[in-house]
Amino acid sequence: MKRIAYLLVPDFQVMLFAGLSAFEIANQPVPTPHYDIRLISEAGGNIKSSLGYSVSTDPFDDTPYDTIIVGGSLHIEQASPTLLDFLRNAVATSRRVAAMCTGAFHLAQAGLLDGRRVTTHWAFARQLKAAHPKVMLEEDLIFINDGQIWTSGGMSAGTDLALAMIEKDLGSDAARIVAKKLVLFHRRAGGQLQHSEFLELEGKTDRIQHALAYAKSHLRSELTVEQLAEAANLSQRQFSRAFLKETGRSPAKAVEALRVEAARALVEQGRLSVDVVARETGFADRDRMRRAFLRAYGQPPQVIQRASRAGRLKMEEERTDMAVESGR
Repeated sequence: MKRIAYLLVPDFQVMLFAGLSAFEIANQPVPTPHYDIRLISEAGGNIKSSLGYSVSTDPFDDTPYDTIIVGGSLHIEQASPTLLDFLRNAVATSRRVAAMCTGAFHLAQAGLLDGRRVTTHWAFARQLKAAHPKVMLEEDLIFINDGQIWTSGGMSAGTDLALAMIEKDLGSDAARIVAKKLVLFHRRAGGQLQHSEFLELEGKTDRIQHALAYAKSHLRSELTVEQLAEAANLSQRQFSRAFLKETGRSPAKAVEALRVEAARALVEQGRLSVDVVARETGFADRDRMRRAFLRAYGQPPQVIQRASRAGRLKMEEERTDMAVESGR
């Protein structure tokens, strides 16, 4: 059985319990649970959450943990020497050390993120980079696994991180079952972006929202202003003016943003060629899609595809190594 510790700090965000629930559900229904889940803190006892109520925790001791996950809070504090020593020791004794959201600041303060690819919540990313310039920050990703160290971009992304850990431990089928029991629409891969263009563009009125929904579900179509205006039941002139006012973008720029986001998801999955992805997402050809990727991400789709493939291969290699070790 793998012992997992969620490390709580004062004013921790309660959203972290969603990720904890993923491990809990992975234990059901099996004769012998896969995970022993603990809540720990520096001094133990009751730790107050961001909502004001407290939960009971065990104090730091010599208990060995397979995985330690540091929860985040809305307030960035300097970790105590005791906490920093505990985290440094954890890297030496635990298979995995992770941080959710602003928990990454404590790992960085312990010097554990220098030279590593990490992420944190986008709202705190610049603060983390400014305070710890040696960190290789990728602020737009949901979660990152860099060897022994895992980080997630936010508290809800901690659930995606937990599911990825379950997949590495128990296989993709087990992770899929857990996601289904959590009633998740789909399990997000770590390479996905923290923000959604669809949410960014969300209009204030039903008509503009309907036009955006129409565009998202018809990306393979040409999607002219005339089509979108018809979906919104407005004249082209009224639609263009209302769309720009509500979203801050022209219809053409908004459609490109939706297309490039959908294309990136397909590129990272690696199941389709770049040419097919371009057709499926409404780009006229791969060159037009390439230019859109450069504008949005500063990288062509092939580079993103290779990075995603390398990440998957690394996870497969580590999973194979674990299976060999457990069989000895």
